[in-house]
Amino acid sequence: MSSSIPLEAARRRTFAIISHPDAGKTTLTEHLLLAGGAIRAAGAVRARGETRRTRSDWMKIEQERGISVTASVMTFDHDGLMFNLLDTPGHEDFSEDTYRTLTAADAAVMVLDAAKGIEPQTLKLFEVCRLRDIPILTFINKMDREAQDPFDLLDEIAGKLALDPAPLYWPAGSGNRFKGALDLRTNQFIPYVRNADDPTPAPVAFKGAAISSYLLPEEIEELTDNSELVTGASKPFDPQSFLEGHMTPVFFGSALRHFGVEELLAGLGAFAPPPKAVSAMRANAQTHVAPGEKEVTGFVFKVQANMDPNHRDRIAMLRLCSGKFQRGMKLKVQNTGRQLSVNSPIMFFAADRELAEEAYAGDVIGIPNHGVLRVGDSLSETGALRFQGLPNFAPEILRRVRIKDPLKAKHLKKALEGLAEEGVTQLFRPMMGADFIVGAVGQLQFEVMADRLANEYQLEVIFEAAPFAEARWISAERADLEDFTGKHRNAMAEDIDGQPVFLAKSAWEIGYVDERFPKVMFSRTRERG
Repeated sequence: MSSSIPLEAARRRTFAIISHPDAGKTTLTEHLLLAGGAIRAAGAVRARGETRRTRSDWMKIEQERGISVTASVMTFDHDGLMFNLLDTPGHEDFSEDTYRTLTAADAAVMVLDAAKGIEPQTLKLFEVCRLRDIPILTFINKMDREAQDPFDLLDEIAGKLALDPAPLYWPAGSGNRFKGALDLRTNQFIPYVRNADDPTPAPVAFKGAAISSYLLPEEIEELTDNSELVTGASKPFDPQSFLEGHMTPVFFGSALRHFGVEELLAGLGAFAPPPKAVSAMRANAQTHVAPGEKEVTGFVFKVQANMDPNHRDRIAMLRLCSGKFQRGMKLKVQNTGRQLSVNSPIMFFAADRELAEEAYAGDVIGIPNHGVLRVGDSLSETGALRFQGLPNFAPEILRRVRIKDPLKAKHLKKALEGLAEEGVTQLFRPMMGADFIVGAVGQLQFEVMADRLANEYQLEVIFEAAPFAEARWISAERADLEDFTGKHRNAMAEDIDGQPVFLAKSAWEIGYVDERFPKVMFSRTRERG
């Protein structure tokens, strides 16, 4: 039985989609599911109101605004491979959630708007991928609208990202002149159909007679010249260079019109890596866990509460790293030693779900639990493995949170702790004073938080300006820590794990106390795991 474990792991492709907001990431997600046979019809992303909801955006605020603020997981079987698609928040205020999701991905699809190229948030997310050595495929979207010159877009990828772009296809025009794309490897032309109701024509030989049905003579000449020019100027696609993070295969298309999406999915299947060995600690010694190993292991990269508001559920998303998981098996949590019987594991399809009877390395399963599992927890059959922890980042905005109804103060504490355990926000309990301090990367996180507190917990809250602007985790020898804490009691707090945090009025103050207390370490990140 164990001989099938490496084979099953090898057919997994677990990837994330990253982009700047409005580049078309959610639309591409839907159309990849459509191309993979996971859904029969794509949702009307452009429609207003309730119909604006897409398969991967299920939270109420996402439906109203048409943005993704949570990371969803979607699994589908296609062409002999099992795909796990991790849909990340596009909005920069949720970069921490995106970072954690990327720890569970083996590859990423970078979506660029053909008119805008590389935007600031794309650059930030790319840097995260580079830190984690995640290979990237590039999908240049919205070619059916007016676009930049494709050569300029390739230059931008090379210049801003220091990646060698290797186009596998080349577009024929853009906007109203967009006619399709040439497969540079096979010399087949893929026609673009403007009317979505018309049947999709089969690719035709670029040098054959049938091409004249789709392109004018001058368009054929232009595409011939450009394809020869880009082939001569670009490095040929090298799968090894891609896996090492030096090269990105480039696809052109229109997600909304389902053009180029099937080619991208085929590229993911052919080039994206299967799960690889993951570094971990066992008995204080560094080791590597290979996907084909027999022991079932994994780590929690996200906790999502209330996906089903009727059941007040709380689901930990576990990325499996090795072994054959089977429903009903027992797993141990490394840092607490608690044993869980996983009787109702879930495979996700956005808000829809079904019981997972079995799963392998690369798969993501949901484990329903009531506060037992946290982001960064390592699970295994022995409980002896600890995977690299997922970091908490120092928040950029701090707010004091107050509840309108003082009688519900206990409920607020429980709700805030639940959201902090999900990784939605940071929660700090000041040593002096009764109000909680909430930290976030961006303002939108507070809006989402207020929305969820109102809808899921029936709590009306007010976020007020806090007397602090910066937060740092502190560590030191016990005597030094007690000395510092005693002298700065008004500025001290604890995070959700009880770790000491210094709350400063400004970045200048942090520099000042850092100089005065050289034996105290001030950290922007704290790893839990």
